[in-house]
Parts: sequence; structure tokens; C-alpha cells
Amino acid sequence: MSLRLQRRVAAEILKVGKDRVWIDPKKIGEVEDAITRDDIRTLIKQGIINAKQAKGTSRVRARKRHLQRKKGRRRGHGKRKGRKYSRITRKERWMMTIRAIRKKLKELRDKEAIDRKTYRKLYIMARSGRIKSKCHLMQIIKEMRA
Repeated sequence: MSLRLQRRVAAEILKVGKDRVWIDPKKIGEVEDAITRDDIRTLIKQGIINAKQAKGTSRVRARKRHLQRKKGRRRGHGKRKGRKYSRITRKERWMMTIRAIRKKLKELRDKEAIDRKTYRKLYIMARSGRIKSKCHLMQIIKEMRA
């Protein structure tokens, strides 16, 4: 009743591992009689011997984790590896800040919330690093008006 030979030959024909070979439990008698490779091929065509589908790693948990990280979760001190500026370099952080400030300045200039002279003055202030963020920019504008 040992089907070791048949399983091995079927695995070679199907080009899968021995563990992935499925033999129909109802037709074991027919499989026992199969000795040659041709016999095994015939059984494969009949569907008595088949290859099981390969098991993969599910990405469900990874996708869920990714969504949480997009929300800002799972990013605390315990999850961080590397120094502060190895994650985002000083230059990249500066670029992100200055681009946001400049975009806001252009927006205000185009809406005519500030005149060109004020725009130029604030632009230079931003460039020198005196304006820390968009929020800080708005505070400075409020102070200038007062």
C-alpha cells in the first residue's frame, strides 16, 4: 500500500515537491498498479493525481499595518531605528518646510492678501530660516498688519 514510488515519480513529472502531490483517496488501488511513468502520466490526465496549489504568505496583515502607518500609528519611539536625521535628513526636512512656506506665500500674493513688497520681505525671511512653518508665517503676517 506504499505509494512512495508513485508520489516521487508524479512529483518529478508535475515539477513540484513530493508534499504537493495529491492522490485521490478513492482511487488508491489504481495508483498502486501504476508502475511506469506513462501510467502516472495517464493518472495525471484523468485527474486522479494532481498538484496542490503552492502556499504563499498572506499580505493582509501587512496591508492593514501599512494603512495604520499612513494614519500615523505605529511610528512611536519603540518602532524607530536610526537617528533622527538618518530617517529624514536635515536637508530633506528643510526642503519640505521651505516648499510649504513658499507655496503659501505665492498663494497669498496671488490672492492679493499681501502685496509684492511684503511678499519679497517674507520670502527672504523664510530663506534665512526666520520663519519656522506655515503657522509661524501666518502669525508674522498678523503681527505685521497690527
